[in-house]
Amino acid sequence: MARYTGPVCRLCRVEQKKLMLKGNRCKSDKCPINKKRPAPGKDPKARAGKRSDYGIQLREKQKLKRIYGMQEKQFSLFFERALRMPGITGENLFVLLERRLDNVVYRLRFAVSRSQARQIVSHGHVLVNGKKVTIPSSLVKPEDEVSIAESSRNLTIVKDALREFGKSGVMPWLNLDPDAMKGKFLASPRRSDITDLGDIKEQMIVELYSK
Repeated sequence: MARYTGPVCRLCRVEQKKLMLKGNRCKSDKCPINKKRPAPGKDPKARAGKRSDYGIQLREKQKLKRIYGMQEKQFSLFFERALRMPGITGENLFVLLERRLDNVVYRLRFAVSRSQARQIVSHGHVLVNGKKVTIPSSLVKPEDEVSIAESSRNLTIVKDALREFGKSGVMPWLNLDPDAMKGKFLASPRRSDITDLGDIKEQMIVELYSK
């Protein structure tokens, strides 16, 4: 599957919003959003006029897709699955995205970014209920245990990432034992619980796909 290989900070500049794609760098003074750098392009002011409804909806979709590090086809498949689920489609989409294994690994502080979490999973460093899983997009279920393989517990990137646990803990739908490098996905979160993604308007994404 094709993936974006260009400069990651450019994506944040396009959206003029911190997407938290580079871990600790996003919290530092080096972040281009902190420096108030303009959107990329030769003449960003020429594109700064009033956006159409479609343009606003597209930007909301692009922001969410990029935050979770997904390609268009995969994101569309997740939306179609959310559409088939009972309940509110936008909220279902958030629940599915939060259940992705790479996201859970990131949320459990085993990685400093979702891209790093995908790498850890695909390289076979993560176990789900004691079994190795190498598919970052696989979905975690309530009460599933996610842990770092015993042979991988000396990885510097994991140890460094876990230091963040002491500063900010984990989300309320997760439980983490940092010493044992294992955690549990307690329950699927509600949309109101996901407070760190800013002002993403999921209804606009639903309207975009409904056209």
